Amino acid sequence: MEYNFRAIEKKWQEQWADSHVYQVKNDTSKPKCYVLDMFPYPSGAGLHVGHPLGYISTDIYARYKRLKGFNVLHTMGYDAFGLPAEQYALETGQHPAVTTAKNIKTFREQLDNIGFCYDWSREINTSDPSYYKWTQWIFLQLFESWYNRGTQKAEPIQTLIAAFEKQGNAGITCPGDRSIQFTAEQWKGYSEVEQREILMQYRLAFLAYAEVNWCAALGTVLANDEVINGVSERGGHPVVKKKMRQWFLRITEYANRLLEGLETVEFSEAMKEMQRNWIGKSQGAEIKFNIKNSDEKVEVYTTRPDTIFGVDFMVIAPEHELVQKITTPDQKAAIEEYLDYVQSRSERERMSEVKQVTGCFTGAYAINPFDGREVPIWIAEYVLAGYGTGAIMAVPCGDQRDYGFAKHFHLPITNIIGEGFNGEEANPTKDAILQNSGFLNGMEMRKAADLVIDKLEEMGIGRRQINYKMRDAGFSRQRYWGEPFPIIYKDGIPYAIDEKDLPLELPHVENYKPGPEGEGPLANVTDWVNVAPGVKRETNTMPGYAGSSWYFLRYMDPHNTHTFADRKITDYWNQVDVYVGGTEHAVGHLLYSRMWTKVLFDLGHIGFQEPFKQLINQGMIQGSSRFVYRIHGTSQYVSHGLKDQYETDKLHVDVNIVDGLVLDTEAFKKWREEFADATFILEDGQYICGQEVEKMSKSKFNTVNPNDLVEKYGADTFRMYEMFLGPVEQSKPWDTKGIEGVHRFLKKLWRLFVDEQKGVVVTDDNPTPEELKILHTAINKIDSATNTFSYNTAVSAFMICVNDLQSIGCRKRNILESLLILLAPYAPHVAEELWQLIGFNESILNAPYPVYKEEYTKESNFTYPVALNGKTKTEMSLGLDLDNAALEAAVLANEAVQKFLDGKTPKRVIIVKGRMINLVV
Repeated sequence: MEYNFRAIEKKWQEQWADSHVYQVKNDTSKPKCYVLDMFPYPSGAGLHVGHPLGYISTDIYARYKRLKGFNVLHTMGYDAFGLPAEQYALETGQHPAVTTAKNIKTFREQLDNIGFCYDWSREINTSDPSYYKWTQWIFLQLFESWYNRGTQKAEPIQTLIAAFEKQGNAGITCPGDRSIQFTAEQWKGYSEVEQREILMQYRLAFLAYAEVNWCAALGTVLANDEVINGVSERGGHPVVKKKMRQWFLRITEYANRLLEGLETVEFSEAMKEMQRNWIGKSQGAEIKFNIKNSDEKVEVYTTRPDTIFGVDFMVIAPEHELVQKITTPDQKAAIEEYLDYVQSRSERERMSEVKQVTGCFTGAYAINPFDGREVPIWIAEYVLAGYGTGAIMAVPCGDQRDYGFAKHFHLPITNIIGEGFNGEEANPTKDAILQNSGFLNGMEMRKAADLVIDKLEEMGIGRRQINYKMRDAGFSRQRYWGEPFPIIYKDGIPYAIDEKDLPLELPHVENYKPGPEGEGPLANVTDWVNVAPGVKRETNTMPGYAGSSWYFLRYMDPHNTHTFADRKITDYWNQVDVYVGGTEHAVGHLLYSRMWTKVLFDLGHIGFQEPFKQLINQGMIQGSSRFVYRIHGTSQYVSHGLKDQYETDKLHVDVNIVDGLVLDTEAFKKWREEFADATFILEDGQYICGQEVEKMSKSKFNTVNPNDLVEKYGADTFRMYEMFLGPVEQSKPWDTKGIEGVHRFLKKLWRLFVDEQKGVVVTDDNPTPEELKILHTAINKIDSATNTFSYNTAVSAFMICVNDLQSIGCRKRNILESLLILLAPYAPHVAEELWQLIGFNESILNAPYPVYKEEYTKESNFTYPVALNGKTKTEMSLGLDLDNAALEAAVLANEAVQKFLDGKTPKRVIIVKGRMINLVV
């Protein structure tokens, strides 16, 4: 009876599916554990061996917690909307709904082949109308809410309207246009259009004009990463900036709560720091500078108001509204030329190319309010309109970038701080500010800054301000394959559609061409867009992160047709206990999902405001690439050790036709048509490939399909080997060769239970102390390692345990049953099979997890070194409970000791309990 792993695994996968063994009930009588994988996008390429690393980690933990008595929610679904599916549709001429369904089928088959314990009855798909109905509903909650800074939470927009009717917006700072001020009487006198325009400045989901990358040749808006050096990545067409009305989420209102929430969750410090840096909280001041010969003012935000005496010039963003107002006639041509240049630059390029100094003088001057100096106003691409006020006061003697700019354009640099506040003679804080402004030693910078801010506020030209680097999240995409906005426009004014009309389904189209003037493809579906005379639908769609911002809530109650999830059920499952995924979503998905959760909490729909209690970032399994070396201009390939003798081209080769480093030359010739005539210069009769560790990707031909490994070695071997490679959080290179050792381990485990001729050989004999010690040592290590995701340590402990049990010929049921339960999370198929073979009818997942008992691992004996006159002669294993007299008697009665005493009687027997015994003769 051999270990036929493929037959065993297929058998149990079918049984698990037929019996719904992994189906989870909302059983509030049990303690819960919610274990979640980061929402995957089902690509056409399917899984390679790097993808399942996190999935296997959560699967082991989910099974482990179930064995520990928890009600475990462990689910899987698909982040199926988004740009990749639409691009693939454009390239292949297939509808994204068709390609997405096909990709999901492939993805599901691969996952099932590995044997995951997902509750597939809860499977979700963001492109399914029954799912995105509730994505649209949540968007409407955002649209119909505002953030009350007084109560520090989101509230229905009706509470804002009630406040406006009572007091106007006095004391209710507008997060959009802060210049908006009105009384209750004025509010009541506004038209509906005017009122809704004001409300738009407060809504959590709002419309605003934003600059986008417009490519006229492609007729579409491009993302920043689709623009390279001013042209489109696809086709190389010119790209310019264009202002378009877009949807945004006012995530900036939640900036401080997002920071505070990081103190309540178990994320790595590195992850927390990434989020803190992205949010970018800073304290400083907003200062208004008068402009010479103009009624306009330029407003800046600075974290160092104490450096105001060192301001030598101002820089405003090229997009700033002041540019056209303050540019002097003699500078107009130069400014227009510079603006044309900036139009061709992506925001990423403008932010990253710090060494490239560009700018243009407007001809205007600002007045320093403290010393009356006139400082020139420039525009430069490194200042962005969306950051702060879109203007900075430049202090070259205190900032490297400002210094570089001043040197490049030969601007004077002030090395001596100015003379005070507009020449006032007797200002009580003047000397303190001058001496402690951050340029000189003395008082802390903060105290100096506070003195400056006090004076600014006294003068009415500045105020204290807390700012955040994070900007409101763009929520519009000019794409087809995404959630339609549940918004209609009546004479250009946006209104929410009635909730009873949700979902607003995406219309089926055969053509995904962009709409006119940068609108999405939906703009071409005129019978869908035009609802009634003067009434139109939104033609943009939501971004990919819309559906993934709340999917963990839908898993809790996926078939509910009345709400996104029942409050009683979300109260039970509550936060995700363990969330596993990559670091690439640190400041995108994680921040948005945290914001959405806080909004739903504020509005009373859920009872918790942080979605993920613990986050584990799995490392990357890297590809171990292989290379062949083609002699330049020929079809002859030279082995790695000889390549330096020739001029060669280095080419990636499919790792699946390389055994270690040895190329299968015949397979290589059949691999691709251009290699059919290849000839080889070998070393020692073999073609040896080069190797490098790189990112695993199809383009590098270094991907390994898990299906191939499961077919050859089995799913249990594959699962354990992925965990054996190293700690989950670390990146590590893939090496298929090492998998054979894990496969041998499982065969050895099988032989503890089954003899090929005799069948099952498990006995009911009582275990010995040695066997109990081996088992409980393993329980202690494996339990601790599994609980802390140290899976490589657990796999090592399994190997040691099985080796030790095999070496003493252990076949005892009481030992082996517990070993199988420990193994079930890691190698579920073989564990279930052996569990059944030794007489159990129920699934091993219903068994209780073994409890570690320290008494079985305590040492009862100690191996004493026995010395003669200080020189060790032998060793004796003696009971730790023996007193000195008994120890001495045992030693003197030992044959080996008698032999080296050679008839002599020791003068003394020195005993150090639990350490050593020395005979003095």
